Amino acid sequence: MSLEKDTPQKPATPQDRSFWQGKITIGANGVAAAPRQIKTSTGYRSYEIYQRQRTTQSTEKLKPSDLISPTYREDPYPILAVLRENYPCYRDWLGNAYWVTRYDDVTSVFTDEGNFETRSKLWQIGMEGFGRDLQHSVPVLTAQAGRVDQGAEALAQSLVEDLVVEKAPDLALGFAARFAVELLAHVLDLPKADVSAFAERYWRMQRGISWEPKAQADGIAAMRDLESYIAPLLEARRAAPSDDVISAIATLDAEGGPTTAADVVTTVLEGDHETLHGALANMWLLLLSHPDQLARVQAEPRLFKYAYYETLRHSPPVLSAKRFARHEVERFGQLLPEGALVICSAAAANRDPRIFADPDHFRIDRKDVCQREPRGQYRADGLASGIAFGLGPPSKFPALPEDRPRSLYALMRDTAITASRVLLERCPDIRLPDGATPHLQSLRVGDMHTCWHLPVVLGQSA
Repeated sequence: MSLEKDTPQKPATPQDRSFWQGKITIGANGVAAAPRQIKTSTGYRSYEIYQRQRTTQSTEKLKPSDLISPTYREDPYPILAVLRENYPCYRDWLGNAYWVTRYDDVTSVFTDEGNFETRSKLWQIGMEGFGRDLQHSVPVLTAQAGRVDQGAEALAQSLVEDLVVEKAPDLALGFAARFAVELLAHVLDLPKADVSAFAERYWRMQRGISWEPKAQADGIAAMRDLESYIAPLLEARRAAPSDDVISAIATLDAEGGPTTAADVVTTVLEGDHETLHGALANMWLLLLSHPDQLARVQAEPRLFKYAYYETLRHSPPVLSAKRFARHEVERFGQLLPEGALVICSAAAANRDPRIFADPDHFRIDRKDVCQREPRGQYRADGLASGIAFGLGPPSKFPALPEDRPRSLYALMRDTAITASRVLLERCPDIRLPDGATPHLQSLRVGDMHTCWHLPVVLGQSA
């Protein structure tokens, strides 16, 4: 009898290479995540560590209530600077979350799919299973890009003409807000008579992603209303498709069976609506508040591209992104339990002095910002970039992929530049009224941080 048959086989342990076969997780960014050992014993290590913590250990320089205060909604940057310089991974006991505020830390969490995940807006509003998010399918992306490119300039011209005849033109509500939602209606090819009702339901739906029970109930009701409204449109487009997004969804060969109106509503819900609206309003507020920078753009309209990049770095409309720990993970000196909410702060990271020189200063000729796909990636020369969470994680496709349209980031950038160029050509002497002090703010905790009222003097039209 051989020795091999007499000796029982020793089971593989975590120290053996074979133990980890099939257990390695590759994140969407292509990086292999550190494998997690399978716990065989009962007990809660996270809970035991929390019992040794005290709330006063992390709030000496900051009260947790500061993060939901009116001061934070008006100007979050001083509070976030305290977090970034003193508590880079801040345990927010009041909000039951962890705030990550340094640029390198934020980008590492946002792109780490092995250890963290982003949960859908459907999950946040409490409607999981309502419909399928089809926004990343190539036919939908192609239809979206085509309709945006087709309609952006004409829509901007129409809105500017409306502004010119206004007695008190408001660039935030009359241009930025209308441009974003009416462009979406054009992408869906909705009848013009229905745009106003669609916009009202759309905003209620988006505001339903909230901790407020009433806002959440209103959002769910708006989703149901939109589903009823879109159902006949979907069937009509299925019979006679066009080049719009509803037609693309209607004719899509999707996994799980024929597409439904709920799929259209879900796709619209999950899409980014804040970046175009907020970036336009914020960029024009910054330019009008910095006449020297506006003068440069007036002299060279090509600099609108750099003004847009700098706006998303200096004053991003989407202040933060929520990530959730897939499992217990130790990071930044903290033990994050499974399911832990990690708030990645773009507002704090984009003004990290470790990365950007004079970060509080708005300057369109900045040399320390990457000018391509600035969403947490690094260029070959090592320059960092402003983070724009509303546009999703860094693209894994080339800048100009052959089998799909250009990225959502590039599409929104080009669209904002087109709208701004139209405005400047029609109103080259645009300025703030004397004594006007417009500002950025979030209307509620968690809302986008933008300029909601931007009065302007349009001057002599071209």
